[in-house]
Amino acid sequence: MAVCETCGNDYDMAFEVHAQGAVHTFDSFQCAIHAMAPICEHCGARVIGHGVQAGEHWYCCAHCARQEGSDGIVDRVMAGMSG
Repeated sequence: MAVCETCGNDYDMAFEVHAQGAVHTFDSFQCAIHAMAPICEHCGARVIGHGVQAGEHWYCCAHCARQEGSDGIVDRVMAGMSG
């Protein structure tokens, strides 16, 4: 069995996540997300999807990025628009 690094549960179905040269052990995706997901720099939500990166900053969506002053970031391109 292995111990989850987030909650401390000693669980027979724990799994490892290998990221950036480190190995992490978790008992659930919830614990993995809590420990590893970036946090939106505007609203504080965990970024568990693609998110939006503006320079070195991470946001959960284009709205939050714009609220922090990042220009040109949109959630989708309107049909018929180019560029």
